[in-house]
Amino acid sequence: MWNKATDPEESFRDKAIWWSAGIVIAAAIAIGVYYRYYSPVPATPAPHPAVTPQPAAPAVPAIQHPIPPEAEQQQTPLPPLDQSDPVVRDALTGLLGKPAVAKFLVPHEIVRDIVVTVDNLPRKKVAAELRPVQPTGGDTVVDTQAGQSILSEQNYARYAPLMQVVSATDPKALAAIYFRLYPLFQQAYENLGYPGKYFNDRMVLAIDSLLATPDVPGPIYLVRPKVFYQFADPKLEALPAGQKLLIRMGPQNASIIKQKLQQFRAAITATPPQMSQPASPTAPPAPVSPGAQASPLPQGTQASPANPP
Repeated sequence: MWNKATDPEESFRDKAIWWSAGIVIAAAIAIGVYYRYYSPVPATPAPHPAVTPQPAAPAVPAIQHPIPPEAEQQQTPLPPLDQSDPVVRDALTGLLGKPAVAKFLVPHEIVRDIVVTVDNLPRKKVAAELRPVQPTGGDTVVDTQAGQSILSEQNYARYAPLMQVVSATDPKALAAIYFRLYPLFQQAYENLGYPGKYFNDRMVLAIDSLLATPDVPGPIYLVRPKVFYQFADPKLEALPAGQKLLIRMGPQNASIIKQKLQQFRAAITATPPQMSQPASPTAPPAPVSPGAQASPLPQGTQASPANPP
């Protein structure tokens, strides 16, 4: 797992989710090598030497979501991974439009950043400085209810520009781009430290994790034991990083993203996705000291994570 710079998930810095990445891979090839030994038959039968059992070779992981054969046929050769940014930008510009790409896309090392983010979404933390999308502007909006901090519904409106782009995106067209660029994603995934594994399997797993995000009834209580806000409910705080990001974006935005993810997943695999389960209502936390009720911090504020990845 890439750990160059992890985003403290204790923080309540909102980050847009780069949900759009999904790739599939070719079927695995098993190669068996057989040896046959010959030796002269001795005049006098000799006892057979003791045979030391050899450890079994590790099983090659099966590909769960192979890329369609027709998607493997490249119309034009792809550039090397470290020179792929212009090709990726042009492909996304044709799909999303130049203004959206210029506003939201981090323009350097796009493939690697997508791969790292996808790999981290089902984990506890997301790499902060390796995200492929620019962070959402403004500060987290928090209200006070009965002396407790809650996530304000006004916070969800901060994502409106991004959600316009997400709503207008054609998942099938995105999948076509995804297939075309797949060798670059696969190379970046292996370079990340996963030789012999397949990025599309990880992509589908990340999508399923996002689709399993629980529907949390409000209000969503927050605490701030150190610098950044956290969910007051320990069960919510223990969720994977991607699910917590969706919850922070609000139920309406999360519903739109889930719908697009289901369509995108259907375009890259035939297996059905996992479905989310409603979460139990969160009870108000114990009263927090006045010092922990300070106003939301600017999004760019940094702090050391309280818990290890």
